[in-house]
Amino acid sequence: MSNIVKSSNLGYPRLGEHREWKKLLEAYWRGEIDDQKFHETAKSLRLNNLKKQRAFGLDIIPVADNSDYDHVLDTIAAFNLIPTRFGSYDRPLTLSEYYAVARGNKENVAADMTKWFNINYHYTVPEFDNTKPRLLDNRWLRYWQEAKEELNINGKPVILGPVTLIKLGKLNGEYVSSSEDINRLLDQILPLYGHVFQELQEAGVQWVQLDEPSLVKIDDDSAIAPYQRVTAYLHEIAPKLNVELQTYFDSIDTYQAVVDLQVQAIGLDFVHGNGENLKSVQQYGFPENKILAAGIVDGHNIWTANLQEKLDLAKTLQSLAPNLWLQPSNSLLHVPITKKYETAASAALFGGLAFADEKLQELVTLTNALNGNQDIDVFEDNKRALKALKDSEARNNVDVQAAIKNLSKQQFERQSQYAIRSKKQDDILNLPLLPTTTIGSFPQTTVVRAKRAAWRKKEISDLEYQDFVKAETKRWIELQEKLGLDVLVHGEFERTDMVEYFGQKLAGFFATQNGWVQSYGSRGVRPPVIYGDVDYLEPITVAESTFAQAQTDKPVKGMITAPLTIVNWSFVRDDVPRATVQNQIALALRQEVINLERAGIKIIQVDEPALREGLPLKKRHWQDYLNEAVYSFKITTTGVQDETQIHTHMCYSDFEDIIDTISNLDADVISIETSRSHGEIIAAFENAKYDKQIGLGVYDIHSPRIPTTNEIEENIRRGLKVIDAKQFWVNPDCGLKTRTEEQTVDALRHLKAARDVVLAELSLSIII
Repeated sequence: MSNIVKSSNLGYPRLGEHREWKKLLEAYWRGEIDDQKFHETAKSLRLNNLKKQRAFGLDIIPVADNSDYDHVLDTIAAFNLIPTRFGSYDRPLTLSEYYAVARGNKENVAADMTKWFNINYHYTVPEFDNTKPRLLDNRWLRYWQEAKEELNINGKPVILGPVTLIKLGKLNGEYVSSSEDINRLLDQILPLYGHVFQELQEAGVQWVQLDEPSLVKIDDDSAIAPYQRVTAYLHEIAPKLNVELQTYFDSIDTYQAVVDLQVQAIGLDFVHGNGENLKSVQQYGFPENKILAAGIVDGHNIWTANLQEKLDLAKTLQSLAPNLWLQPSNSLLHVPITKKYETAASAALFGGLAFADEKLQELVTLTNALNGNQDIDVFEDNKRALKALKDSEARNNVDVQAAIKNLSKQQFERQSQYAIRSKKQDDILNLPLLPTTTIGSFPQTTVVRAKRAAWRKKEISDLEYQDFVKAETKRWIELQEKLGLDVLVHGEFERTDMVEYFGQKLAGFFATQNGWVQSYGSRGVRPPVIYGDVDYLEPITVAESTFAQAQTDKPVKGMITAPLTIVNWSFVRDDVPRATVQNQIALALRQEVINLERAGIKIIQVDEPALREGLPLKKRHWQDYLNEAVYSFKITTTGVQDETQIHTHMCYSDFEDIIDTISNLDADVISIETSRSHGEIIAAFENAKYDKQIGLGVYDIHSPRIPTTNEIEENIRRGLKVIDAKQFWVNPDCGLKTRTEEQTVDALRHLKAARDVVLAELSLSIII
């Protein structure tokens, strides 16, 4: 092996600089293009991404990191791990069959979907019940051949490792965890990986990236056995194929066992994990016959790296592992593509930003420097940019910093215990048993988006845009009243995103112009950039909430996003602790909650959908994280009177481990996304005594499929087995912004009808 350092990437963003990939998927779903046009356009996008990476001077370029929806779904489809309700196949899936699994169809609910480790990306959950694994498509070979034939790029196919694939999946409704189940599924799946690897070897592939991020979650050497089995088998069956075993998002506790695995390179994250990977390399060394693929540039934040610090780190690693690659800490899928369109950023902020393209350029610069070709001008420019950001006015708000220091002198609790204030709320709200509501947003139709775009381009005036938003709000208040819902929402037509919107209204945030990141499928989000001290400037949601409330006698919820979710779904400054940023946001939002109450809003929903997903990957760090979450939530919500009902909402959550934390939030009502996981979360409440009110989502809003009344009835009845009817709310899983108006109205009509049926059953049982 040569001691020349090489630059490598782990994965490139899919969306396209102008979201071309998103638009392609949605055009296909609308029936505007056929399969041939889809594949032609997708190929063009793939090749352009490869050309860019080559132009940057990258040595090792990933292939097969592209997807038509999600890389886990791609693996499911390739190995015929398709849920049996969609059928079983002996050929590659067509596009329509593939998207049926992802999005559902008239006959079948979509495959389960949840968050990818602890970041805001959603993956398709494998369902191993009754599947008959077989290799339908060696997509990794196809895309390697395409890059080789079209661009003469000998790429590095990226494949999700079999152990992580299994652990991400479910068997009989539960995530796979036992050694027995893992090994039994490996018996079925590992030979398929072997076939893929053999074909890659025969084709002349030099390197394959085997992603096993689940390695960062194990803390005992005894749990390394399935990874040993996998790597030994693949080495035996394809001995000439070099394997880079890739981990990311945290450190490796079982370091010595991992570096002994039968692979030719080990990918470790040197950005996250509190420096533990570096300590392990320093303490135990690194095998001389392997390559250390060092993730030294942050792959899921957007700050310019301190090149001198990174170079010093790389030199340290090179002294310990002479065979070295420099990489991002993880796939660049989780950051925007390029900062060149951020023309609204200040000079100081622009200089401090690094999106995917800039990160690759940083890696090439660092690689060249280690190889004796350091560009002094680039390093000096980097030093000046970092200093300008540090000295900027936004990062030196003395009032905010003083308020944070004063937090220790304050207590943040509601005036009365839940039992007392809930009676006061009941008297004011006078809601029926099993009250119905929605989570917040209503469809962001093409008309809504077009109006917003025209307003941003100054093609219509502020007044015209405000009148449009008011008209939509009024129309949807009327629709909700006709549907018979009990607690209404204003629809959030003024908001592009539940986090970005608040970032546009608070000091210390920057709303990017083109900083799109994939969340799931074609869904892109623009996480705001928190670059300075966060401060409250003026009321954010009060005008819209009070206008909506004036249209109806029914209660309308005020809707804001909670501090932890804003932090988890933003790009957060990295020069102060995240908890400090979280509490700055909480202090700002506390004033917004008080202002909503003063304006006459009786129900205020403070959404915390990212609470569970953001849990650290290692349980030893959970309690600090949860304590910080509760603290910031209470800062936000405890300034109101007993009579004001506080709601919150959470997504994609396995709550068994954090029921106490949910209760400690002290929200009066919590709604939880449950239907896509087929109600399994309800088991979390079978043994827990939850004393507040709760809505277990009764239908999946991520699928265009309209649930039947009977399905919703069954979901309500299932929830009532573990939640008392006096505590139970009936609501969809999440906000409805991604659905059409027709889908939304029909589904809510079924929801209301189902509630009425179950309510009648309850009334009859009481009479009997």
